[in-house]
Amino acid sequence: MTRSTPLPGRPVRGSHTGRPIMALLDLLGRRWTLRVLWELRDGSAPTFRQLQQRCDGVSSSVLADRLRELGQADLVEHPGEGYLLTGQGRSLLEHLGPLDAWASGWRPKV
Repeated sequence: MTRSTPLPGRPVRGSHTGRPIMALLDLLGRRWTLRVLWELRDGSAPTFRQLQQRCDGVSSSVLADRLRELGQADLVEHPGEGYLLTGQGRSLLEHLGPLDAWASGWRPKV
């Protein structure tokens, strides 16, 4: 069963109205989505196979689904042989940067 790409204005998990933040959280919460975005952060335009190798074991069908969804959300593009973040995709990763910084200092009590 193929789920539709979460986009603002469409019903998504957690929001019947498709509030933009809920659409984004639905999209980012899908398996491998954040990893795909993270692996594209350097702008090197990996091919499908290269991206699959960078993502340590993602199946080709799941990777294809995530790339399709990220393309429909205008976060990833495939202008030639490889995949790149769009302007919106780069902007999203800039906004996720503080989470990376926070995670680097995360020290849970054990």
